[in-house]
Amino acid sequence: MRRDGVSDAMLELPHIDPALFDRPTLDRLLSRTPSLHAPRFLLLYGSLRERSYSRLLTQEAARLLESMGGEARIFDPAGLPLPDSAPDDHPKVRELRELAQWAEGMVWCSPERHGSMTGIMKAQIDWIPLALGAVRPTQGKTLAVMQVSGGSQSFNAVNQLRVLGRWMRMLTIPNQSSVAKAFLEFDDAGRMKPSSYYERVVDVMEELFKFTLLTRDAAPYLVDRYSERKESAEQLSKRVNQRSQ
Repeated sequence: MRRDGVSDAMLELPHIDPALFDRPTLDRLLSRTPSLHAPRFLLLYGSLRERSYSRLLTQEAARLLESMGGEARIFDPAGLPLPDSAPDDHPKVRELRELAQWAEGMVWCSPERHGSMTGIMKAQIDWIPLALGAVRPTQGKTLAVMQVSGGSQSFNAVNQLRVLGRWMRMLTIPNQSSVAKAFLEFDDAGRMKPSSYYERVVDVMEELFKFTLLTRDAAPYLVDRYSERKESAEQLSKRVNQRSQ
């Protein structure tokens, strides 16, 4: 028997709550007034060496983002404690988390060490929680991933960073940068030399900037989920029922 207000298509989904089911529409994606401020980017790098090529590459990325009209902030991981070895109000932890909330997009750049991202890189990501109270500091934000290698080109670190980006519920852009033999790609002043590697970095930052402009106002709607709406409704119902007893 057909229930009033329920379409024929919904009758084929007996396990769905019609009140919480969403039919995505273009109007809901485009209905928001676009933000006019400069896009905000947080950049993380994964080495503490005096001449850190991941830091130099990150600085090049920041210059590009600012030249495109964005606001870029680079987090210095020096002094950041290991995860779980210090309280959440540690100054470096607090700084990182505040920047994560401030940013609308991120760049993660790690050296590849033993076929993986560095522990310094992972520690920064581990200190950014999935939730801060009711705020999710990374969900729906854009992400670009990069790596530097001491030898031939590899993609182990960027592949792992992509997995972490997905876990942090970020919108990781398709393009990426992997700079091989990084010690040959920067001059004495720390600036990246002209090369196809440099041009790829330009491409990646351009793509990140565009994706951020496209998604930052729609991010709350893009990452809104049926399961979470259902969970929230059940929690609300439980609280209301408890108060009425």
